[in-house]
Amino acid sequence: MLVPVLLFLLGFVLLIKGGDWFVDGAAGIAHRFHLPELLIGATVVSIGTTLPEVMVSAQAAMQGNAGISYGNAIGSIICNTSLIAALTVAIKPGKTSRKTLVLPAAFFAAAAICYSLIAWTSGRFTRWQGILFLIVFVVYMVLSVLHMKKHPDAAEPEGEEEEKKEHPLWLELVMLVVGAAVIAVGARLLVDNGTLIAQALGVPDSVIGLTMVALGTSLPELVTAITSLAKGHGALSLGNVIGANLFNIVLVSGMAITISPFAVPAERTISGMNASLIVDIPVMLFVMALLCVPAIVKEKLSRWQGILLLCIYVGFTVFQFVG
Repeated sequence: MLVPVLLFLLGFVLLIKGGDWFVDGAAGIAHRFHLPELLIGATVVSIGTTLPEVMVSAQAAMQGNAGISYGNAIGSIICNTSLIAALTVAIKPGKTSRKTLVLPAAFFAAAAICYSLIAWTSGRFTRWQGILFLIVFVVYMVLSVLHMKKHPDAAEPEGEEEEKKEHPLWLELVMLVVGAAVIAVGARLLVDNGTLIAQALGVPDSVIGLTMVALGTSLPELVTAITSLAKGHGALSLGNVIGANLFNIVLVSGMAITISPFAVPAERTISGMNASLIVDIPVMLFVMALLCVPAIVKEKLSRWQGILLLCIYVGFTVFQFVG
């Protein structure tokens, strides 16, 4: 029992330090090339912090475990939005940039609606649909780069730029790559050893899956959000959450579906209907709309949004245990 506890704590340390390096590298690159931090967060940072979801879902797909592949993506989106982004907004609400927010938000809306319609109408994902999601991921990355070149000053980097110590470009790139790797290792240590600890304490496997997989693979986003907020890079944090949510559909789910097509799990029902189709997917769409629509229309985030999102997350989690 001592070894899992020590490795669990080591996972926390690696997550914190990895998040520190990752944010420093990403923010340094944004400042160096005068790129909007929100777009950096929605592309480079999001890929790095989505690595745990990619690894878990790909492994589950290869093992034929559709429940983890499906639930990990939707659960992570809900967690990213109604817990991670909500904490950021509740602690430090601020202004956003419509020009830099609209691209990732629009892509997420299109991908999420498409994903939901497939689940609602056919109840099964096919390999060609997985490949299509992966193509959308590539298109998004290309358009994001083109958008950043066209609107380099769409969002001003936050924080005390004049007091920022500038590192060499090679060091910033190393910090970005090493930070992402350390985050992934830390998340894996936390999830694996947290599961062992929970089993030793007699926690049911279903509860372990709900808490350790969905929340565990979202820990990099949480650490990056907290680190970004502490360093005064709120736009980087918001962009990371929106980008990570998009990648959970087009990259994480796309890869899992391509590896092993699966049907929508139907272990839980409400009045004879699949609980995932009438609860999980609608909650996913609603929390993202609650976060993005006011941010795009009013170009600012309010504390009430963060508090409401946190309440939704608590209610959703309670429902998973008692529903």
